[in-house]
Amino acid sequence: MDGNYYARRKFALMGNLLEHMGIEKDRVHFSWISSAEATKFVDVVKEITEKVEALGPNTKFVKDYS
Repeated sequence: MDGNYYARRKFALMGNLLEHMGIEKDRVHFSWISSAEATKFVDVVKEITEKVEALGPNTKFVKDYS
């Protein structure tokens, strides 16, 4: 159980780091889902996918080869 709390803290730090780098922190998500909650897992994945698609492609740190 302690590992979940460590992971939550690391995700919070990573969100702050992404914002500092100019990348939307909504591109990553942390959620506690039990292996017995398949429906919740599917719902969370759909929600995150919609959020990231709404943000559009990430153009930061992408090399322009044209």
